[in-house]
Amino acid sequence: MDLVPALEEPLKKVVGPATAKVMAEHLDLHTVGDLLHHYPRRYAERGELTRLADLPLDEHVTVVAQVATARILTFNGGRGQRLEVTITDGSGQLQLVFFGRGIHKPHKDLLPGTRAMFAGKASVFNRKMQLAHPAYELLKGDSDNADEAVDSWAGALIPIYPATAKLESWKIAKSVDAVLPSAQEAVDPLPPGLRDGRELIPLPEALLKIHRPQTKADIESARDRLKWDEAFVLQVALARRRYADAQLPAIARRPRAGGLLEAFDAKLPFTLTEGQEKVSKEIFDDLATEHPMHRLLQGEVGSGKTMVALRAMLAVVDAGGQAAMLAPTEVLAQQHHHSITEMMGDLAEGGMLGGSDQGTKVTLLTGSMGVAGRRQALLDLVTGEAGIVIGTHALIEDKVQFHDLGLVVVDEQHRFGVEQRDALRGKGKQPPHLLVMTATPIPRTVAMTVFGDLETSVLDQLPAGRSPIASHVVPAEDKPHFLARAWERVREEVENGHQAYVVCPRIGDEEDDPKKAKKKAEEEATAEKRPPLAVIEVAEQLARGPLSGLKVEILHGRMQPDDKDAVMRRFAAGETQVLVATTVIEVGVNVPNATAMVIMDADRFGVSQLHQLRGRVGRGSAPGLCLLVTDMPEASPARARLGAVAATLDGFELSRIDLEQRREGDVLGQAQSGVRSSLRMLAVIEDEEIIAEAREEAVTVVSNDPELEHLPELRTALDALLDDEREQYLDKG
Repeated sequence: MDLVPALEEPLKKVVGPATAKVMAEHLDLHTVGDLLHHYPRRYAERGELTRLADLPLDEHVTVVAQVATARILTFNGGRGQRLEVTITDGSGQLQLVFFGRGIHKPHKDLLPGTRAMFAGKASVFNRKMQLAHPAYELLKGDSDNADEAVDSWAGALIPIYPATAKLESWKIAKSVDAVLPSAQEAVDPLPPGLRDGRELIPLPEALLKIHRPQTKADIESARDRLKWDEAFVLQVALARRRYADAQLPAIARRPRAGGLLEAFDAKLPFTLTEGQEKVSKEIFDDLATEHPMHRLLQGEVGSGKTMVALRAMLAVVDAGGQAAMLAPTEVLAQQHHHSITEMMGDLAEGGMLGGSDQGTKVTLLTGSMGVAGRRQALLDLVTGEAGIVIGTHALIEDKVQFHDLGLVVVDEQHRFGVEQRDALRGKGKQPPHLLVMTATPIPRTVAMTVFGDLETSVLDQLPAGRSPIASHVVPAEDKPHFLARAWERVREEVENGHQAYVVCPRIGDEEDDPKKAKKKAEEEATAEKRPPLAVIEVAEQLARGPLSGLKVEILHGRMQPDDKDAVMRRFAAGETQVLVATTVIEVGVNVPNATAMVIMDADRFGVSQLHQLRGRVGRGSAPGLCLLVTDMPEASPARARLGAVAATLDGFELSRIDLEQRREGDVLGQAQSGVRSSLRMLAVIEDEEIIAEAREEAVTVVSNDPELEHLPELRTALDALLDDEREQYLDKG
């Protein structure tokens, strides 16, 4: 009889269709197993309350606290009523507010001294934190339901689950109770030797203890075990990918004496930094082997990654192959094409009049090229006339054929999935070597997790001649005159012959989409927070107000490619003085004359994104200035984050700060599809040791048994981690 395994049972059979629907839509939980792996975010103790002082803004929070005061206020000439309740937990106070007809029940329930769990979204109103219309569950009182509520929280530790407005933590807890018996049937992926050797508890026991711990020690032992599972299964997947890659054949590419690379090096007007020399050697050693290089090149903004990549490309052309460079956007592809042809000079004019004998042709291929230009580019590739091609995803299309593709350089990896790498790999007679470049510094453990199938090289020296960037936080709400001064600074830079960027989180003009307009109206009605500033509106206000008389233009992702290019050209040529843009300028835009950047609503960007954006100024000989404008109050975590960005230019330091403040899912989510769902317990920064050890164990397991024939449970866990597409990718190798 073929029964569905207990953990694959759909939730609707166990918790009912209504709850199952909310769980699927809002929490991405579909099966009994999914819910068992939806771990409590933290635990409240009966005696001790959560710290209200540390509530994150704009997140759905659950707190356990005691009612201090409750009063009904009237407004609107007595026609409207609202209930204001202050709750306390010893660390701080929080205001709850209920409106309209919904105030009678909470007014009866929430008497001073009552203890309850409250769930809602923390927002700021009148510069104070509050929860509007929170859901609540009483924790003690005379009514039967209160006793029952307390009883359902067996033990002294109350699990607080990641919840949503549609499904409070205590309702999730009740559903977990319903599925907990199935934990006994969880298949344990860890090889028994590894589990016993590290004194880890069995998986069913870990699941029981994480959801219903009796003691803090229960939580610890469960976490240790579950972290190991995640780290190990993920590292096995990566180790298998590395193993499969190592079995592939590739053509060794060695630069030849007296060839293109030597001619290029001889013309360089500067010497390479030590870092560039070291990383180049690592790359050349890889290129000289008979299986494909898979290397990640990390470099600070402006550390000369393009130079290192170009020298690798020239070495491959020397060895008779072709090199392709893939950029995430057309603007970027054109910029790379421009800077590479500029660096190469006459060496980029192979086969043309006036070109060098050793030269090669450098071709650009993007989606919006005209038919004739595209036909010529495709011809150059298939005949081998072009040694170097630079392009966007258009390079991956079926129609594009290479003469002999030897090296693929991918710029800004986090925008390229494994599938695209795979498609390009199929273009060579044999798999080409692969070099991935990223300007987002990635701490070692994240590199081991996200890019665990790549070897890593790091460029951490800035080339001589780059200027420092001064960064300051501008608290527009607390000190409006600071903002006025910011615009004066922009004017001063422009008067000195320089240019400036103003970056906004949103484009604006979304109102033409009725759905969005309705949603926006609803958001504004709740008056929690104004919508993020938009390029179109900010540009108008600046041109009319503080920057009137300057040439201001806008740039954003919804513009036509030709219009975008025209705007960028005018800015690069110095015709436009101020460019108001979205983050389309985040990557690779190079205008050395731009010295100032003002980032509006800076708290709405991530730390590494701010660092990337800031890297667009200070690219010439004049020092750069970056102003981070925010309305957030001084004590908020968002302000602390901005302070950290202003305080250091070290991207690796910032990426650590960034990761410590974000949930791991986000860190990995941007990198590759299937990984995100797998990390629930593992904290990439704190658990550095576990990840490093799991990687070693995984390498041993995979080299002894690449197909995991003797470890069927691990194989099952691996299949669950990798959806079909990724598994297929691994099998293709």
